[in-house]
Amino acid sequence: MKANLPQKKSSAATHAADRITILIVDDHSVVRAGIRALLGTDAGFKVVGEGENGQKAVEMYRQLQPQIVLMDLRMPLLDGVEATRAIRQIDPQARIVMLTTHQGDEEIHAAFEAGAVGYILKNSPGDDLAAALRAVANGKNWIPDDIAKKMEAHAGKDKLTERELDVLQRLVGGDSNKELADKMGVTEHTVKAHLKSIIAKLRVRDRTEA
Repeated sequence: MKANLPQKKSSAATHAADRITILIVDDHSVVRAGIRALLGTDAGFKVVGEGENGQKAVEMYRQLQPQIVLMDLRMPLLDGVEATRAIRQIDPQARIVMLTTHQGDEEIHAAFEAGAVGYILKNSPGDDLAAALRAVANGKNWIPDDIAKKMEAHAGKDKLTERELDVLQRLVGGDSNKELADKMGVTEHTVKAHLKSIIAKLRVRDRTEA
């Protein structure tokens, strides 16, 4: 008599279940199409929806619950910052990565304050986008390497506190908020406060050097 063992999932089904789900939000259809096509070449990602403005982003997040929202900063009806804030009110654990055209975009600071965990330039290579999304899906923060290096290089000139310097160095090393908190013996809320202060102090210098 054969035992009724559960059927083993096919490798394809298992692989599909492990894919990172992405919601793309940008008011330019050509940008959305380009990102969708790019992510479509990587079996590790699944684009579950697209929106053309922040209002749509909030509605679609409620419906789809994606692992990551890849969102433009500047959009009609509701911009990326306000949409990020609204989504984080729905789900404080939401992972949102901002899309921007300029390295020194001043809205980046507001986006981090609203709850974004990373940002990436629209002209970044596909490998960088994939790396950013994977890092964020694994609980990491993401700042482009060149920007992180600029931040670190100018940290002393911008009067960061010793604690902020420690946070910045660990951030450049790729630690998540939770990892930072555990290593430093503080709460995640404290880490976020330090990050906001760092970005606020360095944003003007980043913008002028972009």
